Amino acid sequence: QVQLVEFGGGLVQAGGSLRLSCTASGRAFTNYGMGWFRQAPGKDREFVAGSTWSSPFYADSVKGRFTFSRDNAKNTVWLQMNDLKPEDTAVYYCACDSAPTYWELRYWSQDVYDYWGQGTQVTVSS
Repeated sequence: QVQLVEFGGGLVQAGGSLRLSCTASGRAFTNYGMGWFRQAPGKDREFVAGSTWSSPFYADSVKGRFTFSRDNAKNTVWLQMNDLKPEDTAVYYCACDSAPTYWELRYWSQDVYDYWGQGTQVTVSS
């Protein structure tokens, strides 16, 4: 069983920055595939960024603005969000694939992840 606890989020003006964090329980964090997803009102949940032990992957819509990082010693991942836009407004979810298999071929799919955080609201005003 893995529990994910998220912090961060809030209200920010366009062009501003926010940092989300997600801390996981569990003893095998180093092996976990970790990802950030988001869901805007009326839209499907979509992949934002994530990694296993390799370099992170990013959705095209956030490349160059968002940075995913992880510290395996702290069981924590972060999502640094810069140059935020109103279209980034969504509930952001941390997700964990506790037994990644061919993760780099499937990381964008919600089905890959077996644990989810509670979600944190990010609102970007214009």
